Amino acid sequence: MKEDDQIEALRRQLAEEHSMAQLGRLLAGIVHEINTPIGSILSNNQVVLRSLEMLKSDLEQLTGEKQAHARALVASCQSLAQVDKIACERISYIVRGLKSFARADAGEMQWVDLADQIAATLKLVQGQFGRRVKFENEVPATLPRIQCHPGKLNQALLNIIVNGAQAIEGEGRVTISAEPREGRVTIRIQDTGKGIPASARDRILRAGYTTKPPGEGTGLGLAISRQIIEDLHGGALDFISAPDQGTTFIIELPVEQVNRGDERQSSSASRG
Repeated sequence: MKEDDQIEALRRQLAEEHSMAQLGRLLAGIVHEINTPIGSILSNNQVVLRSLEMLKSDLEQLTGEKQAHARALVASCQSLAQVDKIACERISYIVRGLKSFARADAGEMQWVDLADQIAATLKLVQGQFGRRVKFENEVPATLPRIQCHPGKLNQALLNIIVNGAQAIEGEGRVTISAEPREGRVTIRIQDTGKGIPASARDRILRAGYTTKPPGEGTGLGLAISRQIIEDLHGGALDFISAPDQGTTFIIELPVEQVNRGDERQSSSASRG
């Protein structure tokens, strides 16, 4: 590569890192503003649901049409309260994603069963897509335990799996497989969706970029996953895709996080 090309590549990298830092600060502020009201709403929602249960038992004192009418009102309020609870939980899930993007710190590493982690993540997804998308777990139970931040790794896996399912129009399949290889584990998440356009492949893992229609995608899911896998765990995230033939995301993770903390500290010092 020529010197001018190297300088231009460095400029682009610095510009992207500056943009990401600004976005992180913005997201941190948004998360703070959203967390408090959502926590209050969820707390009130629990009180409402408990109160409705108590009111339901008190209705036994009524008779005839009055009791039937009151029961119908209580049932309607319970249904609405349950919908509100689901909506708040969805917002909380989004906020957790924003927090992960704004701040990569995740506390101490843990040794976990990767096969169990993947199975647990799949359970979260299956209810969202019903029978439209079939999820096939081909991960062997004999995978080695790995050292990671379990919650954040689950989030990265969830983002990629959901992204694959959303890329499927109509019915389709998402297949998850994994294999160990020389101190690392390779995970493949393959979907039968429409594939990633060639024009989007250089940007698909960048924050803020999405191929979904306006209002249906934030462009953060895959960028968060890349941050968790590469920056936080020293792994790698890549993909192969073909039009109308689906996409396969390939995740490589080290089994053991050797000197990851020292590497991050050294990297930060060299940037300073």
